[in-house]
Amino acid sequence: MTDPHYIIASNKMCREAGMDPTELAAPKNFLSKAEFDEKRKAYSEILSVVSFFSKKLLNSLKGTPILVVVSDENGYLLSSEGDETIKSTSDQFGIKLGAQFTLEDTGTNVVSLSLQQMQPISLIGDQHYHTPLHEIACYGTAFHNTEEDNLLGSISIMMPIGFQNPLYLSMLVQVVDSIERELLLRKQNRKLNILNQIMLQRTRNGIVITDENGITTEFNKFAENISNNSRESVIGRNICDSPITGEYFKKVLHEGKTFNNEEIKFKDSNGKQVVCLFDAQPIFEDNKMVGAFGQFRDISNRYSMQEKYNYLAYHDDLTQLPNRRYIQNAMETAIDEINAGHNRQLALLFIDLDRFKIINDNFGHSYGDELLRKVSERLSSCLGENDTLARMGGDEFIFLLTDFDSPSYVIQKAEEILNLFTESFLVNKKELHTTASIGVAIYPDHPLSMEKFLVYADNAMYQAKAQGKNQFVIHTSDLSDEMISESVLEIELRNALENDEFVLHYQPQIHTVSKELIGFEALIRWQHPRLGMLEPGRFIRLAEENGLITQIGEWVINEACLQNKKWQHAGMTPVKISVNLSTQQFLTRNLISYVEEVLDRTALNPKYLVVEITENMAMEYEYSIYVLKELKKLGIGISIDDFGTGYSSLNYLKNFPIDYIKIDKSFVSELMNDENDAIIVVATITLAHNLHKEVIAEGVETQEQLEFLKKHNCDIIQGYFFSKPLSACEIEKVYLLH
Repeated sequence: MTDPHYIIASNKMCREAGMDPTELAAPKNFLSKAEFDEKRKAYSEILSVVSFFSKKLLNSLKGTPILVVVSDENGYLLSSEGDETIKSTSDQFGIKLGAQFTLEDTGTNVVSLSLQQMQPISLIGDQHYHTPLHEIACYGTAFHNTEEDNLLGSISIMMPIGFQNPLYLSMLVQVVDSIERELLLRKQNRKLNILNQIMLQRTRNGIVITDENGITTEFNKFAENISNNSRESVIGRNICDSPITGEYFKKVLHEGKTFNNEEIKFKDSNGKQVVCLFDAQPIFEDNKMVGAFGQFRDISNRYSMQEKYNYLAYHDDLTQLPNRRYIQNAMETAIDEINAGHNRQLALLFIDLDRFKIINDNFGHSYGDELLRKVSERLSSCLGENDTLARMGGDEFIFLLTDFDSPSYVIQKAEEILNLFTESFLVNKKELHTTASIGVAIYPDHPLSMEKFLVYADNAMYQAKAQGKNQFVIHTSDLSDEMISESVLEIELRNALENDEFVLHYQPQIHTVSKELIGFEALIRWQHPRLGMLEPGRFIRLAEENGLITQIGEWVINEACLQNKKWQHAGMTPVKISVNLSTQQFLTRNLISYVEEVLDRTALNPKYLVVEITENMAMEYEYSIYVLKELKKLGIGISIDDFGTGYSSLNYLKNFPIDYIKIDKSFVSELMNDENDAIIVVATITLAHNLHKEVIAEGVETQEQLEFLKKHNCDIIQGYFFSKPLSACEIEKVYLLH
């Protein structure tokens, strides 16, 4: 049987090098004691693993004179174990610790061939070049770091030739396989341990880990900071006894429950409120629960910021009363519950001060403001258990009465309010007299929108003023001339689409710094054959109530895309056009396919179309996320309109794929007069930029507002300061012909 090629090649090299086959060639290179100790130290883990499995091999072959030799990747011998007789005999062969075995120095040898061939080898008897080794059988193989596939060293076994057996090579391969797997496992465990330490100590979350009985086994630094409990005081205690999280962990450990984003509040040792989002879940090993994992995320700052933001957005700075936005939301909630079948009572008292303008003009705004504060205090004094008082703006206040026993309560409250004004108000040592005109509206037994209900009360208030002031008037059908005209308008609205009576006007959106045209917002107008050009406030609500809003919204999208493409063909620099989506349109199942079809038909690049949604549209959270992501896939932009006046603004900013945030004009209009509105605007711009979104301020009407927004890095401006909404022809004269 022919020897393997590598043995033939090695022996040939020995002959050509002039080696004497009758004399053993001794190693020429040796590690110094310091080098040897350093190498052994570096290989300590490897040698301990090799030693463990070598001893198992030697035990399995007990009684056989075997020597196990380990080298590093360069052939330096680092350890030898085995039969003492063959161990002493091996010294004459130059097998000494620290010696380097190479083919060039020591001729054909099992250590060098194992490292060179990178495979298990046998070197038996006269396969050795040197005749003194012909009585020796050797088996060897290299071992590796399997994760990085780099060579670590070799293991060889040597024995008298009479004990040779090919099975030894198979046994050696199995040993090396075990060594490599053990080394890999230890390395992975070290990595895992490091990662665990990093996770526990570097995460900004508080981590708690328990065993299966609830005994706390880990409590990281952030958990200490959040809870103000030291690690030493918690480790070893049963987490189920915790007054804060004990009940959660009981359900995790006893029922296998999982908790996500549970909001928990507690006081720290200084009495300061801490608000956290808490997650907890069981830990399993081989399908057996072995403990529980808990995680705290401290959101105290975010929570207090959101509370402050919500307060500023929904309260009047002058009187500290709820504002228009607050009371409208409260009205909508009550009306929704009534329409859903809940047994609730609802009434409005719309209050307007008489002669307030005269007081303001004669005594100045400081007197007027102080009078409004005094009035709000006096009005607050007659609030019932289920009543809410708000300042609507200027000298207008509103009482929202809910869940009263009978309509007589409403009348009694109106009379009580009028009586509050019989005495004068002392303002800066001056006695000022004013009275109130009150419009009363009681929610009827048929569905009514919040806006229409408010109009009822408003109309009744104006009727009270017309009848001489200082009285209240209850809304009746006789006061509904405007409502009657709306009914006629609703009928005509149904024919408006078919008769092509709608037109779009376009309000420019301007870059705050460069003053360049960024885009337009498309705003619908109704060219009514009898009443002339009608603003959307006159008919959009009607369209929503009679179900036409979706068809009108689709017309707007189509018309805006056609017009934009027409302007591009005519040579206008391409810009974006924004269109508003109504709630009904947003919730229709064919919105995405319709937008895609319009873009295909008009050949408009999707990047030049932006759809605007309001926060209240997204109440159906999961569906909203789906729709917005699908719209983004089409390549169009998405803007949140009227930001700050809707529901859960911060949550939407975090999760929705939006590009632009439009600051509501109600904030911009009071920017220079109301410090809270200014705070909200600056906070919104900062928050949006940190989330990599652009900000559009609408309703900009003065140079002062522009300078404020420019100073605070608002990106885009829209409002009458630059331009009112213009017809397509007017846009072409300004932006196409020039």
